[in-house]
Amino acid sequence: MDGLVVAAERWLASAKRWLASLVSPELRLQDREVDVLLVIAVSVASAVAFIAPAPGSVTALGVILNLGTIVPLLWRRRAPFVVMVLVGMSATGVSIYHRPGQSLQYGGLLAIYTLASRGQKRWQRVGLLVVILVSFPPASLLLKHNNLDEFMFTVLLPVAAYLLGSLERSRREHAQFLEDRARQLQRERRAEAARAAAEERARVARDMHDILAHAVSMMVVQAEAGPIAARIAPEQAEQVFEAIADAGRDAMVQLRRLLGVLKSDEQLRGPQPTLAGLSDLVGTTASLDVTGMVRPIPADTEVAVYRIVQEALTNTVKHARAQQVRVQLKWCPQELVVSVTDDGQGPLATINEGYGLIGIRERAAACSGTAEVGPRVDGGFEVRARLPYGEGIR
Repeated sequence: MDGLVVAAERWLASAKRWLASLVSPELRLQDREVDVLLVIAVSVASAVAFIAPAPGSVTALGVILNLGTIVPLLWRRRAPFVVMVLVGMSATGVSIYHRPGQSLQYGGLLAIYTLASRGQKRWQRVGLLVVILVSFPPASLLLKHNNLDEFMFTVLLPVAAYLLGSLERSRREHAQFLEDRARQLQRERRAEAARAAAEERARVARDMHDILAHAVSMMVVQAEAGPIAARIAPEQAEQVFEAIADAGRDAMVQLRRLLGVLKSDEQLRGPQPTLAGLSDLVGTTASLDVTGMVRPIPADTEVAVYRIVQEALTNTVKHARAQQVRVQLKWCPQELVVSVTDDGQGPLATINEGYGLIGIRERAAACSGTAEVGPRVDGGFEVRARLPYGEGIR
């Protein structure tokens, strides 16, 4: 018994592989299985006419014509128009020859649905509808001599199959349009993000340029004063050279952060913002709290703090509709934590994935720090940046 079960399973697997090989190799396995199951279902429905037939009602030509309404359906996805022509001719032959006939042309209905759904050319689909409307009514009346109920059933059933296929085609085209639109929007968002990041890096580079120019200028002044101090006040020459070394180390730190950042030309600008300007920046729109022991930080970090607070306040005022905004500087042992919180509408309204958030992240990353944004537990929104202190600052 077990041997028969194993043999039956092997035979079914072989039959499945053979039937699947008849279908287009470009189709997915799921589509192949669906087509095979549909052909089997049409075959079972069409076989009703072969059950207990009357003598002489089944002929070899009748069998061939009936198979012609079934077998071509295996290629319905690959060549819907050709399959429709073959199945239509065979179905017409079955209806005229009628040895045996079919009470309902299942294969023809499936072929109509397939061409309406997957026909590549518009003239094929329109031509099919014209053929249905022109040929089916006279065939129902003259060939089959249907009464009114049978006439409506014979005419409306293929029209319904055509409409179902057209609806499926429209649904698939709409889904494809939405997918294409989503991919286009994703490409546009990536391009916009890249453009915003490039502009912010260029802005950081311009700020860094001013800082480095100041450091180099100080080194030049100290170096020019060094020989004079060595001759006049030797005890001060050591301090001069230490100042040169400090300025050089600071410039090296800034240069390491500047590598890879492109710089664009711009007209002359005013002084770079510092932490001292935060009070004027915050003004009356928010409250400013400073906790911890204040430490000296590199000039580029001061600029980053100012720009981050400026960008966060700008987005809050424009979009959040907040009643209360709080800016906090927390001087920790290893890093400076900058946070801007509000009680507004939340992330969708306060900070989007455009220039604001990208600029904040780029500013923090330029100082070897990180930036996070997100909704608060008790409502509102928060922008938080962690900026480590410069080398040698504790």
